[in-house]
Amino acid sequence: MTTAVPAAAPALGRRSRVVLLAAVAACAACGLVYELALLTLSTSLTGGGITETSLIVAGFVAALGVGALAAKPLLHRAGPSFVAVEVVLGLVGGVSAAALYVAFTFLGSSTWVLVLATAAIGVLVGAEVPLLMTLLQTGRAGDAADTGKVLANLNAADYAGALIGGLAWPFLLLPWAGLIRGTALTGMVNLVAAAVAALFLLRGHLRPVIRAAAMLALLLAAALLGGLLVRASDIETTSRQRLYPDPVVYAQRSQYQEIVVTERAGDVRLYLDGDLQFSSRDEHRYTEALVYPVLARDPERVLILGGGDGLAAREVLRHGGVREIVQVELDPAVLDLANTRLRGLNEGALADERVTVVVDDAFRWLREAAGGRFDAVIVDLPDPDTPTLGRLYSTEFYGLATTALAPRGLMVVQSGSPYSTPDAFWRTVATVESAGLGATPYHVYVPSFGDWGYVLAQAGSPPQLALAPDAAPRKFLDEQTLATAAVFPLDRQRRALEPSTLDRPRIVDDMRRGFER
Repeated sequence: MTTAVPAAAPALGRRSRVVLLAAVAACAACGLVYELALLTLSTSLTGGGITETSLIVAGFVAALGVGALAAKPLLHRAGPSFVAVEVVLGLVGGVSAAALYVAFTFLGSSTWVLVLATAAIGVLVGAEVPLLMTLLQTGRAGDAADTGKVLANLNAADYAGALIGGLAWPFLLLPWAGLIRGTALTGMVNLVAAAVAALFLLRGHLRPVIRAAAMLALLLAAALLGGLLVRASDIETTSRQRLYPDPVVYAQRSQYQEIVVTERAGDVRLYLDGDLQFSSRDEHRYTEALVYPVLARDPERVLILGGGDGLAAREVLRHGGVREIVQVELDPAVLDLANTRLRGLNEGALADERVTVVVDDAFRWLREAAGGRFDAVIVDLPDPDTPTLGRLYSTEFYGLATTALAPRGLMVVQSGSPYSTPDAFWRTVATVESAGLGATPYHVYVPSFGDWGYVLAQAGSPPQLALAPDAAPRKFLDEQTLATAAVFPLDRQRRALEPSTLDRPRIVDDMRRGFER
């Protein structure tokens, strides 16, 4: 008995073609999930700037074309080639998040690693369509119109699958399974597609020995991904711990960011996407410098944008004249953390009856909410090292914030380090002024951060730095310290810079340049 493939492989029946188109949709969904996972990794590991995002998106599209060309020599053996591509893609894509996460802990935020992963996955995904088109056409007699119909069906299935993948990643896989398990599960889908093709759809296209080899490869790949699913938490925990100097006591990936809390010898530290937000040993310096100057005029209504850890609200509540605080925070997971693990630090501030917590994007809330006017506005947002955060340091954002200020209201903005990132600091000052506000920059020393800066602003002329006569007792900030905070050394004098806008988010580039002598 011969095992040779027939000279002309049989055409797929109608039912088989339908199932194969379903496999096309599944494979397209997997391909898009891998790309979205790479973009998510870019945000988490490298800050996800325009450069990295463009490299991944453009690189993936270019790799699709390379993969399509690379598939041309394989078209005469489309059946076994498709199965092989799906096995390799399932394995490479399934382990990509884990491999890149581990690589990041050893190599740092290296963009070229993400680019190489993008190219490898893109080439494999790009090879799928020519192979599938060949399989759908094999053994069929038809004219150009018939070929067009086959291509239309293939494209429809491909695009429908991409839609499924695009929805599954942010709403299902990432929140419920996480990066590592989410991509591993997606790899399993690729392997299932290969198994269905090898065992049922393409039996007439595969020699028995090739079919057996394919099943062995599928089993080995499935075993590897299964092991990854089981050990995902251990891999992530071990890799994450290498990134932080102190033991990680809490970690969660929310819809918006990776949240990590470390603790050693009573020092609790919060990190968002790897950036330190505070250390409990000296956060009082940062928080007092942020809050007390803006309370100098005894405000009754206070708006806090960001500050989801509740530390700013804690200090505001200590001021006797405050009757209402509106706290706007984007990430519910940060608020949950503030009300649980961080509750001792913020003294349960967010649960106080005077505090109204709003879960929303600060930009959107300012634009849409009718929250009235506030006597003080505190802008306590993460550093603008991504385009998403850069929009919150724009002329447009501060213009919206101005509309929330009462006539004699004060606004304060945390503004980064005038020493480590001087362009970003002075850019913030210029941007606040471009919104029609008078700005007074000042800075204090916070051991965990180094030299740290703020901008106090009001309508009209720059405000004077002062403390309210009945200001609550403080650990760090007094009148003399505040007076000296407005003085900048010769090597960090004001820089004349253009403001940052939505159209030109210059401050993001400032942050990426970082330290300048």
